[in-house]
Amino acid sequence: MAVGGGGIIGLIVLVFSLLNGGGGGGVPDASVGDLKSDLSATCQTGEDANQRDDCRIVAVVNSVQAYWEKRQPNYQRATTVFFNGGTNTGCGSASSAIGPFYCPADQRIYIDLGFYEDLRNRFGASGGPFAEAYVIAHEYGHHVENLRGVLEQARSRETGPQSPAVRVELQADCLAGMWARGAVDTGFIEELTDADIADGLNAASAIGDDRIQQQAQGQVSPESWTHGSSAQRQKWFLTGYRSTASFPCDTFAVPTV
Repeated sequence: MAVGGGGIIGLIVLVFSLLNGGGGGGVPDASVGDLKSDLSATCQTGEDANQRDDCRIVAVVNSVQAYWEKRQPNYQRATTVFFNGGTNTGCGSASSAIGPFYCPADQRIYIDLGFYEDLRNRFGASGGPFAEAYVIAHEYGHHVENLRGVLEQARSRETGPQSPAVRVELQADCLAGMWARGAVDTGFIEELTDADIADGLNAASAIGDDRIQQQAQGQVSPESWTHGSSAQRQKWFLTGYRSTASFPCDTFAVPTV
């Protein structure tokens, strides 16, 4: 099963489910492919990253992977693909409606670049480069969870604010925060300002289960949450960002998240 979306993916699916009379629930099967070789060849310098959105995202991917190579024992680089429209992948077929996500079967991250416009225009996030980076770092957080065996803990269909599904998503948010704290040290990110972090927190809030449910159906149904509330998502991103512990993100070790 695909895991996802900076909250974003699963939440887009949640919106479609709610609009069609569904109650929320899981993410449909989906997967990923290779980082396009032409994009890798095009994005070579910091100036490329400053001028092109796709090259900036490549820089973020490189930074996230470099970070976890130093901090996660036996880290295996995940493959990344950018796509438009749809594709067939190891977890099943995927369309741009799903947004970014991680497929454990392929150990790959799948990114529809058009999603970031939806993040601003549809979900009301302020946007900005770090909002995009947060989404990517969240998906790579799922990859780290997979390598650590954490995703196995979320195989139940249980939902709700304290469910395994929510704990997995919040842990990925926390792992994104850990990367943000060390991003500059990777050499791929020049600086992160307070405004950048605020954009990331704004994106996390925009795709909280409670906020999306309120927008989609006019009421909040905590019992169907699969990614966590806006407050939970911000809390766990900041936990990773502010903590100096080697691994502050064990959302399964606390009674409440």
